This record gives sequence, C-alpha cells and structure tokens, in this order.
Amino acid sequence: MLVAVALLLGGGLAVVGLRIYRRQMQPNTSIDSPVSIYIPTNATLQQVFDSLQCHRVVHNWEIFKRVVAQQGYGDKIYPGRYVFEPGMSNKRMVNMLRLGWQKPIRLTFNNLRLPEELAGRLARQVEVDSATLVGLLTSDTMAQRYGFTPQTFIAMFVPNTYEVYWSITPEQLFDRMRKEYDRFWTSERDGKAHALGLSRIEVSTVASIVQEETHKATEQPLVARVYLNRLGRGMPLQACPTVKFALRDFGLRRVLDRHLEVESPYNTYRNSGLPPGPIGLASIAAIDAVLNAPQNNYLYFCAKAEGSGTHHFSTNYAEHMRHSREYSRHLNQRKIYR
Repeated sequence: MLVAVALLLGGGLAVVGLRIYRRQMQPNTSIDSPVSIYIPTNATLQQVFDSLQCHRVVHNWEIFKRVVAQQGYGDKIYPGRYVFEPGMSNKRMVNMLRLGWQKPIRLTFNNLRLPEELAGRLARQVEVDSATLVGLLTSDTMAQRYGFTPQTFIAMFVPNTYEVYWSITPEQLFDRMRKEYDRFWTSERDGKAHALGLSRIEVSTVASIVQEETHKATEQPLVARVYLNRLGRGMPLQACPTVKFALRDFGLRRVLDRHLEVESPYNTYRNSGLPPGPIGLASIAAIDAVLNAPQNNYLYFCAKAEGSGTHHFSTNYAEHMRHSREYSRHLNQRKIYR
C-alpha cells in the first residue's frame, strides 16, 4: 500500500516537474525578427513588462509571468539593451533579463564641432542625457582629470565606431574614450608629431582646421603642409575656418574683412600661432594627413573657381592673389556675398 502511494506521489511530482520544465523551456515569442528592448536605470518590473508588451515580444503572458516569479526576477533590474530573438524560451528570456545579459550598441560620432554637438550625438545613442554630457565636456575639473583643458577636451574623442553598453555611465564612457585615445596615439604617431615639433593636441588642432578646409583625402596633406610651413616661419595661419568658429557661424561661405575683426583667441588672422584647441572633432584621416604631410614650400592655397572643391597651391603671395581674385569673381558671378 505504501509503495503504491509513493509511486503515485512520485508520478505526480514528475508530472508537475515536467510541466514546469515545459513551461520554462517552451518558445514564447510572437516576433519574426530580433527586437531590442531598452531598460533604463531604476526601471520597475512593470516598466519592463510594458516595454515587452509595447514591442509585442511575449506570446503567452500568463506563462511568462509565472516563469518570472519562479526565477525571482524583479528584485534587481539591470538596465541596458536586450535583444530578443524569435523562438526564445521563457527561461532564456527571463535569465537574460535577470542576469543582465545585455548586448552592446555601436557608438559612432564624427563631423562635429562643438561640445554641445558631441553631447547630442552621444546622448542619441546611449542612456546618458545630453545636458549631463555638455556639463562634463565643458567642466574644468573633468577635463583636468583626463589631462586636458575645456578647450582641448574634445580631442580625446577620436571619431570612430566603438562597441559600448547602452547603459554606460559618463565616467565609464570617458574612461573608455581616454583608453581609445591612448591606443590611437601609437609610438609611431607620437614619433611623427615629435618630428614636427607638435604635441598630440597641436596635431589635432591643425587637423581640425585642415578638415574644415577640405574633405578631399588627396588634398588634406597639402593643406596641412601649408599650415605647418606657416607655423615654422612664424607666419599667422590666417585660416578662415577659425574665424567661422570664433563667430559660431558655420554657414558662412565667404569670409569678409569685417569678419576678420572678431576678437577671439580662435581668430588666427588677429592672433599668431595655433588657437587654444581644436575647432572640431578631427578625423583620423585628417590627423594622419598632418602627421604625413609631404615636404614642400607652399605657403598659400585658394579654392579653384570652377567649383570642383579642389585648390590652387602657391609658394608666393603674388600668385596666390591672382587665384584669390579669380575665385572672388567666381563668387560674385554666383551672387555669393556671405
């Protein structure tokens, strides 16, 4: 009799165990392709449910919530980006959330000038809000912590694509960017900068000006050499992009004499040497263009009148002025006065 009862109880427990196993392991999604769910810091369990429901990830909510309770998910909610695949089981989904198995995002930034622009680009890709990032990017304390000033801090952010977690904190993000900066500045690049008599920051500053002058890869080294030659001779850079930066008017297509009067340490028509820092996020190509600028005697360059985006390069002022007058006539014909 006791044996029979034991067998019945054992069989019953086996059935219950099988049901629990099936409940946990059976597929329970209603999606046909991967879906990313972003769980913010300090989210509640209900907010997680709301996100899953909004994206129609879960097929059978009753079973899913039972597994959530069985696995003890809810006391600790890990923020991040979680990718749900078609056919995932309840247990796989719940464990992913419970253990914080988030997937990284690809963080990309380039073609930016101001800290506000960089903060906005970063904030659109990670959880940190742009206001917080602007405050940190313009902070004396934060810049000094990484060996920069507020004027040069932007140089630490080397434009590229990086894998980071969406929930990355500002401190983690800045630490990562400093590591990438040091990784970028190899002994070879440092050696080339030293041969030019420039620091890393000075190379990035020249590169940021070069980048604004031309995006053509074949011309960036030539433009870089013009500025290096001018620096070497103690001549003012007289770089129009620095005037636009000083005015914060990046739509200017024609820099006039009145623009050159702006009082700013970034106005390289009124101030000798380099400006206080980069006038934008210098690309890797632009930095390498400075480091590998060919030797020549060019001291001037002027955009060609045909509008090709290329330039005339000159060794003397008279030749440069001929090209400059030709380009001015071209702008007048197109009625570009500003």
